[in-house]
Amino acid sequence: MDRSRRNFCLGAGAATIGAATVATMPAAAAAPGAASLRRDGDPAHRWAMVVDVGKCVGCQACTVACIMENDVPENSFRTIVSTYEVTEQGKAGSYMLPRLCNHCEDPPCIPVCPTGATFQRRDGIVVVDNTVCVGCAYCVQACPYDARFINHETQTADKCTFCVHRVEAGLLPACVETCVGGARIFGDLNDPDSAVATLVREGNPKVLKPEQGTQPRVFYLGLDPRFQGKVDGTPTLWRPSGETHARKEHA
Repeated sequence: MDRSRRNFCLGAGAATIGAATVATMPAAAAAPGAASLRRDGDPAHRWAMVVDVGKCVGCQACTVACIMENDVPENSFRTIVSTYEVTEQGKAGSYMLPRLCNHCEDPPCIPVCPTGATFQRRDGIVVVDNTVCVGCAYCVQACPYDARFINHETQTADKCTFCVHRVEAGLLPACVETCVGGARIFGDLNDPDSAVATLVREGNPKVLKPEQGTQPRVFYLGLDPRFQGKVDGTPTLWRPSGETHARKEHA
């Protein structure tokens, strides 16, 4: 049984992040006002993901699995691995940066939603009720991680949900289940013995754009500081539309 699957079956402690450093504290204590407005989900859990950048090979298996699991429309992505060409000491190489919704402790997408369609569950997962969403895209603009889009089939906001339907069934998110390198570890921050809580507590993880103060719950191991503020990149090798040239993404 791999580390993410083993940790997922456990469960009660906490960790949170401020700037680029990690401190241990109850998750609900980070933003008591916001937490009191949450609904659905079990407050005993605080789901999070750790991404080990050094184990990501850029295969996009996570991207494909997410599209198939969540019926993501063509040319849209709930998760993707952005790649960068880097040159060091005269040698060129590639840097992989898996990206998805950060399920922030203080998500900026929620207060701008005029209908309440975007909300945070008591287990920390940020979701969109597309029966209420009017597709105004305010949340898309508010997200500093370029993690949201307007679904051109439903005309409502769309994003990663940590595969909440799978989590509630006791399964791992599709991207975690299919990651060939074991780069994605999912679990409960409120369980101090889980792999996620241990890595956040002891692994000195980083988050994207810490200066935003959103307290992301997607943590990165081995994240090069030069890419900590990056949310753009070029998808590699594969496009769902069969395009032969990769498209440049912009934050």
